[in-house]
Amino acid sequence: MTEMNKAKALELATRVVGYIEKDELTDADKKAIHDESIANFNENVNPGWLEYRKSVSTDAAFVEWEDDNEVFRDLNGTEFIDCLGGFGIFACGHGNPEIRKTVQAQLNRYALHSQELVDPLRGYLAKILGMITPGDLQYSFFCNGGAEAVEMALKLARLATGGRWYISTIGAFHGKSMGAISMGGKGAYREDYIPMVQQVQHVEYGNAAATEAAVKNLQTVGEKVAAIIVEPVQGEAGVIIPPEGYLQQLRDIADKYGVCLIFDEIQTGLGRTGTMWRCEHEGVCPDIMTFGKASSGGLVPITGIIARPWTYEKSGVGTGQEGKMFDNPWILGSPTFGGNPLACSAFISTIKYMLENDIPGQSKAKGDYYLEGLKKLQDKYPTVLKEFRGAGMLICMEFPEAEVGYEVTKNLFARKVMTAGTLVNAKTVRIEPPITQSYETIDKVLAALDESMAAVKAEFNL
Repeated sequence: MTEMNKAKALELATRVVGYIEKDELTDADKKAIHDESIANFNENVNPGWLEYRKSVSTDAAFVEWEDDNEVFRDLNGTEFIDCLGGFGIFACGHGNPEIRKTVQAQLNRYALHSQELVDPLRGYLAKILGMITPGDLQYSFFCNGGAEAVEMALKLARLATGGRWYISTIGAFHGKSMGAISMGGKGAYREDYIPMVQQVQHVEYGNAAATEAAVKNLQTVGEKVAAIIVEPVQGEAGVIIPPEGYLQQLRDIADKYGVCLIFDEIQTGLGRTGTMWRCEHEGVCPDIMTFGKASSGGLVPITGIIARPWTYEKSGVGTGQEGKMFDNPWILGSPTFGGNPLACSAFISTIKYMLENDIPGQSKAKGDYYLEGLKKLQDKYPTVLKEFRGAGMLICMEFPEAEVGYEVTKNLFARKVMTAGTLVNAKTVRIEPPITQSYETIDKVLAALDESMAAVKAEFNL
């Protein structure tokens, strides 16, 4: 770092801190932030991201600055109804005042932990999670991002079973770190990184017989399977809901062959699909479950896993028996910021808010209301809206071609409704708003969809 760069960095950092701390920006401030943000993304973040945004919205240059419950605002105060929800982050709304109050109180006390003393909030959070999760799920491990949580689940399954193979599904999305993307079910995300974790077989989602055949064949030839990993509803594949009984069949297969069953509930959990956890829809308990997104309360990132006791006992944790996790309690991982007090305070307050306000019940009722509205739109525009499906407030619209979906999204954005496609299925557009979204706002979204589909029908001559 040269003295000149040091001086420039200090000047810029000081100016940006000033923007953050100001109660109100001047017009000059707004112009500087707008212009510099676009330049910064192109020159220092990822130039492809802005090009991507142009393909799904009318203007990539809106700069996000504030949020409030159902909406976010740009620098000039333009409000957008949020129907993307940060891919599930904002289950309890943007800037939920009750959760924010808890986080602010913890921030005023201490934000990060010493790494050596006992941090009480991590223990309280783990205890509460054991109370609100299915079956005998008991031991929690906290980290920062969804892919990291998946990595921990994959590692724990190996330690618990001694197996090395994983069975995942076509269309799956489990994150983009090396282990997580190895489980992913879309070639475009995997091809550039091959070879990755080699001992993975992908089978058709929703096909329990194919899963059992994969496990049986591997074990027949002497290969040991560590885990079956599956989303209870495939989110990024376009909200693919499996046949009824599928999760129970996977549970039976895992028990029969002595392998871990991992449910990735990062997107489907914490009320999003109409129950606190999607696996509760079938009354099935996995051996390891990942959680994330909504756990942040929309304020402080926190993700992790919760596991049944046998997975820790087989690994030798805290039982007195010899084992890798007994010899080294940090063998699973030791993320510096994982389970920090600020994040734990957000998650605990989020759970409190969800239980007090029946967020899962709200999700079920409002999701059904959305689906009723989409049925009317499909009847009106059958050549535009090919299909729709959903569970709670995890909803997907499917269009004939990706370009049609892009145009619907652009038209929605022009009407100040923000959403986006899914990462694995380009023909689908999600509706995944804050679960606190009002029925009045839902009606506004459905009206905007009506206008958008009419415009797209005319544009494509459908």
